[in-house]
Amino acid sequence: QVQLVESGGGSVQAGGSLELSCAASGGYIFCRNSLRWYRQAPGKERDFVAGMDSSGSPRYADSVKGRFTFSHDNPRNTAYLQMTSLKIEDTAMYYCEFLCFQTHAWGQGTQVTVSS
Repeated sequence: QVQLVESGGGSVQAGGSLELSCAASGGYIFCRNSLRWYRQAPGKERDFVAGMDSSGSPRYADSVKGRFTFSHDNPRNTAYLQMTSLKIEDTAMYYCEFLCFQTHAWGQGTQVTVSS
């Protein structure tokens, strides 16, 4: 059973920055780049934000390209999301997802609120 612990959310003014982290523990984690970030705004679906593609390169949603930076520390089973130039529309609950073959888990989410 894999557990995910997210941290780093908070409230910030537009143009500000935050860094989220997601640490995976438990079970036997033998997949590389198994963590990725999603977000869900009130009344909307959960959407992909960032993760690694099959070649190990970061992949981003179009809405965050150039502003967010994803990194994955495989030895520590931790993923990070550096968010800069935050916009009001980035306000959402941010969720970490773990996927390794048939093992799938979601974190509890961390709230990011961007105000004007």
